[in-house]
Amino acid sequence: MSNSKQIKHLYARAGFGIRFEDLHDKQNWSIRKSVRKLLKASEKIELLTAVKENIDIRQRPYNALTEDEKRQLNQDRNQQEKALNDAWVKQLSNTDAQLREKMTLFWHNHFACNVGNSYYQQELNNIERTHALGNFKTMLMQVSQTPAMLQFLNNQQNQKNHPNENFSRELMELFTLGRGNYTEQDVKESARSFTGWAYNGKDGTYKFNNYAHDSSTKTFLGQTANFCGEDIISIITANKQTAIFICTKLYKYLVNEVPDDIHIGQMADVFYKENYEITPLLKFVFLSDWFYDEKNIGNLVKSPVEFLVGLNRQFYITYQNPDVLMQFQRTLGQVLFRPPNVAGWPGGKTWIDSSSLMYRMKMPSTILNAGVIDFTGKATPEDEAYLASQRKQQLNVIKRVQATVNWDKFLHDIPAKTTHEEIARFMLEPDLNKTVIDEVNRPGDLKTIVIQIASTPEYQLC
Repeated sequence: MSNSKQIKHLYARAGFGIRFEDLHDKQNWSIRKSVRKLLKASEKIELLTAVKENIDIRQRPYNALTEDEKRQLNQDRNQQEKALNDAWVKQLSNTDAQLREKMTLFWHNHFACNVGNSYYQQELNNIERTHALGNFKTMLMQVSQTPAMLQFLNNQQNQKNHPNENFSRELMELFTLGRGNYTEQDVKESARSFTGWAYNGKDGTYKFNNYAHDSSTKTFLGQTANFCGEDIISIITANKQTAIFICTKLYKYLVNEVPDDIHIGQMADVFYKENYEITPLLKFVFLSDWFYDEKNIGNLVKSPVEFLVGLNRQFYITYQNPDVLMQFQRTLGQVLFRPPNVAGWPGGKTWIDSSSLMYRMKMPSTILNAGVIDFTGKATPEDEAYLASQRKQQLNVIKRVQATVNWDKFLHDIPAKTTHEEIARFMLEPDLNKTVIDEVNRPGDLKTIVIQIASTPEYQLC
């Protein structure tokens, strides 16, 4: 495999793709240097600050509000949700810290959380961003103590004599050990250990309520003591199964949807030995020969957000109306900060069905030509209800995209005398088949050919 193809693959997986000019500048770099530069660029932590007010700590309770005040409150919530979504999409589309944002997107789905408070969602997202390349145990502890997670998984209601097992169960099943590596009794004992973990409703900060904590002896994963939540997290991370579980998910996210037990085992060895430091694990993956095997090239389906962000980055796209991007997310089945449940988006081939694939293939030509798009396709029942309400109001169902593409910049990046086939080989991760080669080798202006390439099924893969 050529060096430039390896670098292109690295940026497709460790980021959201690479531009012509960037690949030209980096084509003689070694993989080791490329990985080092990616990590260096991601040392910067750009926190989201779109949501300034915590609506939940307004002075008057909801039941005491007038109908007009309730209506205004709901409008404020919707505006905050849009602002937060737009801010992250812009950051994903423009940041040089690609690896940090790519990993923040991974942790965003790993610690899936959907609450109606955008201030808490932003706080959780910034914790994931801060520790995205840092220490998993530190991130796990801080995530577990956020108002967003305490609220979403009901630990606010977890008190002695009335333990709530929701957080305890998901902590082990989805965040650390994986199903089958603990017992129902472990869930119960863990829940008792997390009693008293809560947040202050007046200022939104974490607090430990000693009066609500069960201080009696518990037995968890074969150990017995008067455990609290911190002890449970320590015991869980001391179990190597946690490293295996995280590395399996990361392998499917970065390498191949089909797990390779040998490679995952190697990753878990590094992760566990490094005390759950994430950066050494990523270095190991990106510097491994197997990461660049042909079977691992162009075999992953881009998530809707990866697809949109990749378009934005490659074509320098800006939107006059950012609401359109949120509507794209709804239609494609992935709205940031709104995962379908605590298990998150399943990803992989589930992103694609007959309707969503046709819609995805239509989107590049529509966006790049600032055309009109019909917002139908893959959507959850909740989103279908949303779209139905919009149809009723005759708003936002068919909307002009109003996208501005910097074609001058994009075309200027392409070296002179580059053939159509060479452009296709750059823009598409999988090897070209005869149909694609014949299509792109037809006569046509460069802009038309580029749009045709972006409209192929192969463009959906990374």
